[in-house]
Amino acid sequence: MKKTIRPLFIILVLVFLYAPILLLILYSFTDATTIGAIRGFSLHNYVTLFTTEELRQMILGTLWLAIVSAILAVLLGTFGAIGSFYSSKKINIFMSSLNQVPVINADVVTGFSICILLVEVFGIDKNTFIPLVAGHTLLCAPFVYLSVMPKLKQMDPYLYEAALDLGATPFKALNRIVIPQISSGIISGFALAITLSLDDYFIATYTKPSTFDTISTYVVNATKGAQTTIKTALWALCAVIFVIVVLVVTVSNLRTMRNSRKERAGI
Repeated sequence: MKKTIRPLFIILVLVFLYAPILLLILYSFTDATTIGAIRGFSLHNYVTLFTTEELRQMILGTLWLAIVSAILAVLLGTFGAIGSFYSSKKINIFMSSLNQVPVINADVVTGFSICILLVEVFGIDKNTFIPLVAGHTLLCAPFVYLSVMPKLKQMDPYLYEAALDLGATPFKALNRIVIPQISSGIISGFALAITLSLDDYFIATYTKPSTFDTISTYVVNATKGAQTTIKTALWALCAVIFVIVVLVVTVSNLRTMRNSRKERAGI
């Protein structure tokens, strides 16, 4: 009975997760204007996606925002984790607990708070993009911290001190000893930060300039009155994003498997 239920349960979960996405991908290759009636095969949604200036500017702007926010989040999260790791036990616990607050806190609260602090209190104009970048950095940095900290705990805590005893400067010891040891955690945190920035809606809604849209805000607003050609082009955008994610995950898993085989062969 268990042998029958387990595969069935896994199949049901996979269908529940991926059937809507696969359906959307299917319709992106048709000339249908609504979900429900499949018409002829067509690539006009993809042509519209890559030839419409408004859509291209929105996609490029979102990618630049994600990259800049991810870089800042990696710097804050990485050095925050390193500083916490080499601090006293009480400070380490305090920093770890403090880092949990933005992770657990609702995005709408974070976005509204940043808007009030930077725009209303400090008078920073939204058109400068500072509130938007700051909001996404604050969203991503705690997750970078969580990605880097386990790698620090796996590392020998005395390597840094040994490098200092051998004459290395603090910066050189950090750059040549600590950073290489935690590089995989930094890369994972960077990838996670980009994903979170691309996916965010609430923080961008409160902090973005009025003339700027991320993918999330554009898709939500597009359902409220955009042209039909724009709406269906967003089906193609969702399909492209899904394929890219699948490729990245596949390549990452293949690299991990290859490295594991090399480590076992070395042993």
